Amino acid sequence: MVLGPALSDELVRGAAVLVGACVRPILSRVTDTTTGEVRTVTIACGATREAVCPSCAERARRLRMQQCREGWHLDTEPELADPDATEGDDETPTADDEDDATERRVRSTRRREDVPDLPRLPVSDHTVGRTFEAPDGKTYRPSMFLTLTMPSYGRVTDEGVPVDPDRYDYRRAALDAMHFPKLVDRFWQNLRRATGYNVQYFAAVEPQRRLAPHLHAAIRGAVPRKLIKQVTAATYHQVWWPGIDHVHHYRDGRPAWDDEQGGYVDDGGWMLPTWDEAMDYVDNGDGLDFGEEPQPVHVLRFGVQVDLQGILAGTPAADRRVGYLTKYLTKSISEPLDIDDPNRISAARRAHIDRLAEEVRWLPCSPTCANWLRYGTQPKNARPGMEPGRCPSKAHDRDHLGLGGRRVLVSRKWTGKTLTEHRADRAAVVRAVLAEAGIEMDDHDQLSATATAPDGKPRYVWTPVRPGDPDAPSYVWAVAKSIEQRRRWREQYDAAKQATGPPSGDVSATDPSSPEGTPPCPTT
Repeated sequence: MVLGPALSDELVRGAAVLVGACVRPILSRVTDTTTGEVRTVTIACGATREAVCPSCAERARRLRMQQCREGWHLDTEPELADPDATEGDDETPTADDEDDATERRVRSTRRREDVPDLPRLPVSDHTVGRTFEAPDGKTYRPSMFLTLTMPSYGRVTDEGVPVDPDRYDYRRAALDAMHFPKLVDRFWQNLRRATGYNVQYFAAVEPQRRLAPHLHAAIRGAVPRKLIKQVTAATYHQVWWPGIDHVHHYRDGRPAWDDEQGGYVDDGGWMLPTWDEAMDYVDNGDGLDFGEEPQPVHVLRFGVQVDLQGILAGTPAADRRVGYLTKYLTKSISEPLDIDDPNRISAARRAHIDRLAEEVRWLPCSPTCANWLRYGTQPKNARPGMEPGRCPSKAHDRDHLGLGGRRVLVSRKWTGKTLTEHRADRAAVVRAVLAEAGIEMDDHDQLSATATAPDGKPRYVWTPVRPGDPDAPSYVWAVAKSIEQRRRWREQYDAAKQATGPPSGDVSATDPSSPEGTPPCPTT
């Protein structure tokens, strides 16, 4: 591969995006211990954000589309290949708080008086929806497409910015975003109890224009609209934490760690309440008047807008909804969803993002968050060096605006497969097409990490090439090699399809958003 001297980083990056090659490949040096040959290979970075690597992010999105489509309209119960596997089980925890199971605090299970009751049925383990028969004898097995939103925090313009920023409830918006996954988990839990079967779902978390999270979900089976709305109205999540209304100020800006006392102390040398002490104070109702009951620090509820649509398998509507579910998975929460040029964002919207980012920076995200020191409480498992405003959780990042969890939530029995197994299925399609056409595969297997030499030791030794290494290839070389590799796979796949035609399992033919001729990488 010959590189021209005038090639720039920007030029090769643009070329890589055009052909679907990774723009930030990982370099590894592979040594063949049998022959002594040493070569440098490129590995796709696997990023899921378009701003990091458009090509890898798009492949990750198409993989999620396959996963969504495959499980939505199943008419047989999926079988888990490994019942003990956890990969692919994206359901959030169901605990009332973040305490460990061995330390979980016992609280009343009485429902709040300001929410309606829910029907409770014995939940069976079946996941397939009901079949309906039309007057002409034709049978249907419909499924659902659901959208849930959060309540209003104040009036907003068409651009999604507050009409009056001073009256917009940024604190509540930030807290709702940080605890949104727990509210979503409560919804699925309540829906299963209300329907009496193990409802399965593929859901994506996205920001609205106003940057509040909302949920799009494909649900297997048909659920009455009235029941869905009843479950939505009755679903809530209570956050039982110490108070966060008052910020404690210290002469040195933050409390100091005291080695002798083994904790953080205030200006007078008094140790701050530990997490357990603060939670005991909350549970015992200390500081409350006689007859008053302890109250959660925050309560989350969904908004009144609930959109529910019935979807039949194999229809154009089903394909459109799959694309809609995964449309913005490659975007960050704060990134403009419908504006290609970030410079076109108005000053008002930038100010709106700044205000929300400031809230999520200083609010605690979990019991172990360093921000608890700002409110006069030691974090759970406190250690030296913790500083408010510098919690490493991505929930505090400007790109996430409180949503630090996964953007895709998939129930475990959606397909019975992990995401790795879905990726292997896509690679198997490409391999099958090439094998049927008699085209020899690339040297992927020859560099296998499991291959052994005659002495029984690993034949290939992989060593990472780190930036700054004296003999590290240039960025232009690495991306150009990634482009050449992608082009070679593309030519092989096109030749195979011309020789044999696309098989029924061809992912490029079943993915409406994937241009024909853009197959998945055979090794990913």
